[in-house]
Amino acid sequence: MRKASVTRETAETAITVEINLDGTGSYENATGIGFFDHMLDQLARHALIDMVVRAKGDLHIDDHHTVEDVGITLGQALTEAMGDKCGITRYGSCLLPMDDALVRCALDLSGRPYLVWNVDLPTSKIGSFDTELVREFFQAFATHGGITLHVDALHGINSHHIAEAAFKSVARALRDALEADPRKADAIPSTKGTL
Repeated sequence: MRKASVTRETAETAITVEINLDGTGSYENATGIGFFDHMLDQLARHALIDMVVRAKGDLHIDDHHTVEDVGITLGQALTEAMGDKCGITRYGSCLLPMDDALVRCALDLSGRPYLVWNVDLPTSKIGSFDTELVREFFQAFATHGGITLHVDALHGINSHHIAEAAFKSVARALRDALEADPRKADAIPSTKGTL
């Protein structure tokens, strides 16, 4: 069973993440940040990862610490749940349209974290949410999940649509990468023999 539960507590946040990589996309996300919860719901639903995120953060300051620390904790949970990565497809990609937005994601569950982020969000806020935090989440998630992650917004004029398309495209690519390779279900997908 590819499941994990990770708790992270600092002076700024207290976060618990539970995931099941072989789920149905069910979710119960409560961070105190409405738009961010909506994005985490999209990530779970479209990756078919069951996800529970509980976060209490210093929202009286701003949303930054909570968003970043959820990314860290979710990345750690992903790493734990994948184990040795035996039998996974490893690579995934998605070209995802959402109304005016078109976002491309390609990723590799390589254990070598790297983020390439070519996503311009035309407004500084989506409701009360700082749009710069979308990148902060993915930076933390990629770093602690050991993901080589490329995200490119090819079109878009609406910040909400672009951000949501980014989460959905990453989710769909992640879903493909985590799937069992039917031709090599008993092997690590690397000539090195380890990831």
